[in-house]
Amino acid sequence: MATPHALTRPLAALRHHAGRALLLAAVLSLLVLGARRLLLGPEVPVMEVVQRDFVQTVVASGRVETPHRVELSAQVTGTVVRIPVAEGQSVGAGTVLVELDSAESRAAVNQAELAVKQAQARLRQLREVQAPVARQVLSQAQANHEALRQALERSRELFNRNFIGQAALDEAARAERVARAQVLTAELQLASLHQAGSDAALAEASLAQAQAAADAARARLRYTTIAAPVAGTLIARNIETGDVVQPGKVLMVLSPAGETQLVVQIDEKNLGLLREGLPALASADAYPSERFACELVYINPAVDAQRGAVEVKLHVPALPSYLRQDMTVSVDIEVARRQRAVLVPSEALHEADTAHPWVLKVVDGRLRQQAVRLGLRSSGLAEVLDGLLAGDRVTPAAGAAATQWTDGTRVRPVAFSVAK
Repeated sequence: MATPHALTRPLAALRHHAGRALLLAAVLSLLVLGARRLLLGPEVPVMEVVQRDFVQTVVASGRVETPHRVELSAQVTGTVVRIPVAEGQSVGAGTVLVELDSAESRAAVNQAELAVKQAQARLRQLREVQAPVARQVLSQAQANHEALRQALERSRELFNRNFIGQAALDEAARAERVARAQVLTAELQLASLHQAGSDAALAEASLAQAQAAADAARARLRYTTIAAPVAGTLIARNIETGDVVQPGKVLMVLSPAGETQLVVQIDEKNLGLLREGLPALASADAYPSERFACELVYINPAVDAQRGAVEVKLHVPALPSYLRQDMTVSVDIEVARRQRAVLVPSEALHEADTAHPWVLKVVDGRLRQQAVRLGLRSSGLAEVLDGLLAGDRVTPAAGAAATQWTDGTRVRPVAFSVAK
C-alpha cells in the first residue's frame, strides 16, 4: 500500500508541468501579438472624407440695437410731480412720460392772455369808435371851411365895390385860413386811425406783441409736460417724483419702435468674404434654440485698429417678440455655398495655412502623404478641390502619436470619425 508521501510526488510534478505549459502559452501569445503589431502596424484613428452640400459661414457675436435712441430732457427748470410710466414699458407717440409743476406757467399764460384782450380792445376802440368820430369831425371841418371860403369870396367882391373896408376883408381871410387848418388836422387824425395810420399801426403792433408773449407763455406751459415723440420702449429712467430738473439733463431714453438691427464685430481677416445682402441666421444667447433670419445691410468702411475688427449691421425683417434692446446675439453669416462638395475635417490638415497643405491618407494599410488644394472652410471642415475623394481615410494632424507617423508607415485604421 502506497504511503501519502509517495502519492504527493506525482501531483507536484503534474502541477509543475502545467505551470510551465501556461507560461509557454503566454509567451507564445505575446510573440504572436508582437508579430501581428510588427506586421500590421500600430492602431491609428482615422476620419473619412465625405461629400455633401456645404455652406461656409462667418460666425460672430453682437448686440441688438435700434438705429437710434431718443434722449428726452426738460426744456424748462421745474419740479417733477408725476411719472405715469415705468422703465421697460412700451409707449405710443404722444404718451405723457413726465409732468412738472405748472402753477407758475399757468399764471403766466393767464396774464399774457389778458394782455392780448387789452390790446384787442384798444384796436377795436380805434376802429369802431374813434375812427367814426374822426370822420364826423372832418366832415364838419370841411363844411365849415366851405362856408368861410364862400364868405371870403363875397367879402372880396364887396371890398372891390368899396362896400367894406380892408379890416373886414382881412378878418374873412383869417377865418378861412383857420377853417382850412382845421380840415387838415381832421384829415391827419382820421388818417392815423386807418389801417396804415400811426395810431392803428401802434395798436396792431401792441396786439402782435401781446399775442407773441401769450404764445411763448403757452409754450413754456407745454414744456412742463414731457411726452413721447415717437412710439417705442422706455429703456432708461433717471428721475423720480420730487426731483428738480434742469434743461439739458437726460431724464429718459426711448428706443423707437420699428426697424431693429444687430450690430456685430467681425474679425478683419473675414472682411474679404463679406458683402451687403448676404443672408444670415441669428439667435439670442437667452434663447439659443430660437433662430431667426436676418440680412447683412451695412459694412463699416473703417477697421477698429485696437480690436482688429469691422463693425457690420444686420436687418431683422421679422422681429421675434422676445428680442430686447442690448440683448447679446450670435450670428452665422452665409458667405458661400457649394453643392456636393468633398469635405475633410480641418484637424486632418498639415500646414493648412500655407500654399501647400497636405494630409496623411491611408492607402492599403499604409500612410501616404497627399497634397490637397483647398476651397471653402467653415465649422471645422475644409472643401477639397483636388487631392481627395469621398470615402478616403485620413489621420489627425495633431497628437503625440501623430508626430511619429510618416509617409509609408504601416498602420491599422480604427475609430472612424465621419465629418458632419
